[in-house]
Amino acid sequence: MTIARSVGVHPFAGVVVGKLRQILALAALVLFGLFTATDFASAQSSVRPPDSGIASPSNPTGGQVPGNSLGNTSDTEMWRQVKEGIQGSVSLPNEQLGYMVQPGGESWRLIRNGPLFDYLGLMMIGTLILLAVFFAIRGRVRIDSGKSGRTIERFTLIERTAHWLMALSFIVLAISGLNISYGRDLIMPLIGKEAFGPMSSFLKFSHNYVAFAFMLGLAAAFVMWVVHNIPGPRDVVWLAKGGGLFTKGTHIPAKKFNAGQKIIFWSVMLGGFSLCLSGWALLFPFEHAFFTDTVTMLAAIGLDVPAWLGLPEPPYTMMQEQQANSIWHAIMAVLLTCLVFAHIYIGSIGMEGAYDAMGSGDVDLNWAREHHSLWVDDVMAKKGQSGTGPNSHAAQPAE
Repeated sequence: MTIARSVGVHPFAGVVVGKLRQILALAALVLFGLFTATDFASAQSSVRPPDSGIASPSNPTGGQVPGNSLGNTSDTEMWRQVKEGIQGSVSLPNEQLGYMVQPGGESWRLIRNGPLFDYLGLMMIGTLILLAVFFAIRGRVRIDSGKSGRTIERFTLIERTAHWLMALSFIVLAISGLNISYGRDLIMPLIGKEAFGPMSSFLKFSHNYVAFAFMLGLAAAFVMWVVHNIPGPRDVVWLAKGGGLFTKGTHIPAKKFNAGQKIIFWSVMLGGFSLCLSGWALLFPFEHAFFTDTVTMLAAIGLDVPAWLGLPEPPYTMMQEQQANSIWHAIMAVLLTCLVFAHIYIGSIGMEGAYDAMGSGDVDLNWAREHHSLWVDDVMAKKGQSGTGPNSHAAQPAE
């Protein structure tokens, strides 16, 4: 009996053969596609458009694109003019929208957020350090002859009211202004955004409205005290001797205001007026051209300020006016703040008896004679008194 063995293909070998067939078919398809693409590209490259369809070098389409467009060829002169801030025309009420590019904004931002605030901050810190060093060396300026127990009226109620209106409003303005300038970097990390936001909003509104109180106090103080702050020959002597502040027992004759107080007065009046103007322009933006008017006026008398500082010549755009106002406002505010630091120092811990002048309005007679002897003589002469008699009305016993 013969046993027949059937010879067959192993199942795994069949799978391998099937896969090889699929791979060969895919390779053939890829090769066919490559040959077809090459032939198509060759056919395309042999096709040339008519000469009328090719842009010549004299054609305004220098960018080699149709439609009279520049394409990749930039008109540098045009963009240079755009960058310089040329103004177009718009149908909207806001004429500022006519400026495509306002490059001054970048310069303003770099100055404002860069070295300007660093220098102003260092100026305030430096002023406080100098006052502390002066106090450590000189100490408090005492009444050398001691208190007499008799007082003389230094400032009336209306004078003190004007002073405190101006002083307190300036303190509010200084605190709120410093928060606007430095609060994000110094205060917000300490109290957090949740508290900093409402606080800054309140201070911003306070800054806007308290400014009018400062303007009123400034005007009132000017009207009442300008006649007493006219510089005179005696002021030169006072300044030459440092007002006696650096040497004990030295007292320079002075009228109601000495040379140092006159410097503070005119600095506050002129600086405060300039501060009010720039602040007014910021409160009511794009309505005033104070810088254009000021620079033009100075140029009329031969002072070319833009040439000295490397600034553009007027007239300035309203946007440039606003940028200049914000920078000038910050500078004047810090200068006045440093001046007020010195004023507060000498009127409080720096000099014995000085605070009484703006506190109660009455100062000790010996203090008045040591610092304002000529003024005391004038007051006594008007009253027909010597200041030492028992029936004096100008000089009265201290209570």
